[in-house]
Amino acid sequence: MSPRCAWRRFRRRCTRRHGWRPASVRSPRSGSSTPTPTRQAPAAGLHRRRPNPVSPQRHATREATMGRCEGKVAVVTGAAAGIGKACALAIAREGGRVVVADIDGPAATACATQIVDDAGQALAVATDIADAQAVAALFETARQQWGGVDLLVNNASAMQLTPRDRAILDLDLAVWDQTMATNLRGTLLCCRQAIAQMLVRGGGAIVNMSSCQGLSGDTAQTAYAASKAAMNMLSTSLATQYGHAQIRCNAVAPGLIMTERLLAKLDASMQAHLRRHQLLPRVGRPEDVAALVTFLLSDDAAFITGQVLCIDGGMLAHLPTYADGGNSRMARAVDDPSVPVVGVDR
Repeated sequence: MSPRCAWRRFRRRCTRRHGWRPASVRSPRSGSSTPTPTRQAPAAGLHRRRPNPVSPQRHATREATMGRCEGKVAVVTGAAAGIGKACALAIAREGGRVVVADIDGPAATACATQIVDDAGQALAVATDIADAQAVAALFETARQQWGGVDLLVNNASAMQLTPRDRAILDLDLAVWDQTMATNLRGTLLCCRQAIAQMLVRGGGAIVNMSSCQGLSGDTAQTAYAASKAAMNMLSTSLATQYGHAQIRCNAVAPGLIMTERLLAKLDASMQAHLRRHQLLPRVGRPEDVAALVTFLLSDDAAFITGQVLCIDGGMLAHLPTYADGGNSRMARAVDDPSVPVVGVDR
């Protein structure tokens, strides 16, 4: 190849790499009738503008319109008061449709009415979960009304038997039987009905309301503690047997949660005594438990199953000597509100 040809090829390569234009937009030859294409300048201020990202406010608005339980159907037992009611209200706020089940029919209706008044969806069903036929009717109502159940919160328990639930030698066997019929058998009945519907709907989530008393011994409430310990294993077994069908099950073990019923039973001195055993300086609220339950029911907890989660302010997390540390600032703060504690708003 002659030097002249090599030079021309080199110029063509450079031109194509740096500013080469296709023939359709090159300057026309002299005498050509083809007009020269012109490039319009962009409007002022727009030539370098990139698409604006979605603002945080728009993100927040979009999140607010889509709850974590949106479109899901939930059955909550023992939902007329306390922790159960807090769970029902929280699920409804997250977009769920709630079947408010309780042995106290008027109180269940009041809870459902409150949800509807807050622009939620709910219906009330008076149910004794110790009765297999009543439980079947409860879930059939949910199926007929909304197509089936996606979420279940087993919160109902035989709390009315607590004063008679004593140490083993003093325990009336009728109390034992009634406690197991409600706390354990009733939970099993609800789980069976829910699982049958969840299998058809492609999965679901169950939360069984256990207790810290199911994880440690007590001087009384023998039947209650035994029923909650058995509930923990029931939850683990359910998670093991039906995880392949996208059905999750977890148990929540509350500690000192100040429901209306508990406030009526515990005077100020007893509350102070119990608080000395917690790591956090306040008692728990039903809303604390409801927040955990709603999380476990949601897709945010899609990889959590077969667990027992304590929500007790650290009551079971420390050595027994913690509450005896009378010289500790926290122990004195419980007895004397004037003692300052860092990070605690009095």
